[in-house]
Amino acid sequence: MRLFLAHRVVVPSVILSLGLVIPAFAQSENDATARQQMNAAGQSLKQAGSDTVTAGKYAYHGAVTAVSDSTITAKVKAALHRDNTTEHSDIHVKTSAGIVTLQGRVASTSVAERAQELAQDAKGVRAVKNHLEVSGPTIAD
Repeated sequence: MRLFLAHRVVVPSVILSLGLVIPAFAQSENDATARQQMNAAGQSLKQAGSDTVTAGKYAYHGAVTAVSDSTITAKVKAALHRDNTTEHSDIHVKTSAGIVTLQGRVASTSVAERAQELAQDAKGVRAVKNHLEVSGPTIAD
């Protein structure tokens, strides 16, 4: 009878215990995988946030540079227009990263030199590229 009772009580208890323990091991393994996946997802999200901040900084600095370049161009154009030597010249002004480029045709080298001086004197100018062509005065028919 004891053997019969042992089989009726012990065997089902062992089976029930194994039934509870095996899923716990499987869950522990799944938890480790899930934890790794969540960690990887967190790292990806952190990297995406960092990339967004970096892109924002570049966009900000690019916008500041563009506004600064526009301001420099306006200052140089105004100086060329106000100056008696350069006011009637056909001078095009372009600015990129603080570097001013002068292009067009002028009547003499003195006008080209004066335009370069005026451009260099503008606040914020890092350098001046003088691509002005001297084409002396033409005689009207």
